[in-house]
Amino acid sequence: MVDTIDIEYGLHQDKVKIFLKFKFDARTIELVKKIADAKWSQSHKAWHISYYDEALDLIKSTLTKNNISLKLLNSYDDVEIPKPRVIVKASDGLEHLKIESLEKIKQFKYWMRSRRYGDSTIKTYTDSLETFLRYFAHKPIHEITNEDLINFNNRYILANSFSSSYQNQIVNAVKLFFRSIEDKKLQPDLIMRPKREKHLPNVLSKEEVKAILNAHSNIKHRAMLSLIYSCGLRRSELLNLKLKDIDSKRGLVLIRNAKGKKDRIAPLSSKVLELLMHYYTEYKPAIWLFEGELDGEKYSEQSLQSVLKQALNKTTIVKPVTLHWLRHSFATHLLENGTDLRYIQELLGHSSSKTTEIYTHVSTKNLQQIKSPFDDL
Repeated sequence: MVDTIDIEYGLHQDKVKIFLKFKFDARTIELVKKIADAKWSQSHKAWHISYYDEALDLIKSTLTKNNISLKLLNSYDDVEIPKPRVIVKASDGLEHLKIESLEKIKQFKYWMRSRRYGDSTIKTYTDSLETFLRYFAHKPIHEITNEDLINFNNRYILANSFSSSYQNQIVNAVKLFFRSIEDKKLQPDLIMRPKREKHLPNVLSKEEVKAILNAHSNIKHRAMLSLIYSCGLRRSELLNLKLKDIDSKRGLVLIRNAKGKKDRIAPLSSKVLELLMHYYTEYKPAIWLFEGELDGEKYSEQSLQSVLKQALNKTTIVKPVTLHWLRHSFATHLLENGTDLRYIQELLGHSSSKTTEIYTHVSTKNLQQIKSPFDDL
């Protein structure tokens, strides 16, 4: 691993970036890749992340605790931000953003962070806002009106047959942006909001779940997938678990600060506890229950997805299984075993019972008892 990394502010594709420059070293690269938003620039021959107020602190906290020193070559003020360029049509039919819009999006991101919005919500809302502002790149932001929002809905979202969930997502983001950053209220209610599409959750049979969980010989990989299914965890909930969240004496898992900023507990299977004990003996994680290659570093989402993909490749299952299918399967199998829906709601961390009730539509327990009239013909 390298001893020092040079830090330099600069421009990449007209956006201010913080570049990390160092000699090639595989372990250092893996460490840098764990920094949120870190990307490789072939033209600059360096890794970089987008500039924001806390970006440098994030870099320092990640690298210095691994005994890497940082050498700052310049400051943000040294970067000459170019004047807004002539707008060029983008490949998707929308125009590129001007500097003003880029700065507004950055302000919106900071505002959401200060209000402790979740990372996925921040990304979803900033991406949605970017699409909207690109559509009106020819117009100053302060001149955008309710009529513009209606036109955007009719001429872009509906004209391109985008989904109703995508429409609601963009409208919600635009509404929040104008209220929080522009101190101006648009009225999305003038747009007829579509009803949310109701898709049934994807569920695996118990035999399929067993095949996936037993596919890996690596005890760490088996433990991660088994814990997701046995407790009905979301991907982020598994990765955020710390050693202290496993209460082996009471047979419980404490899931902290989950979706909706809520804590909850889930029963810990004795078989999974035994698996975790063997895993701990072999790997001895320091902080997080499941860590990456470096001590104290949280296991990455991409690596966890790869664990599932590898497991599927070792089975005969051809369905496009995702990690969330294991959570859906957990809830459905509980229901089929006779568990009360109210308990399932608590175990999944749902605020509304209506969210949990969807599993009644995929449970086969009662359906299998119905005799088709075809059999009487």
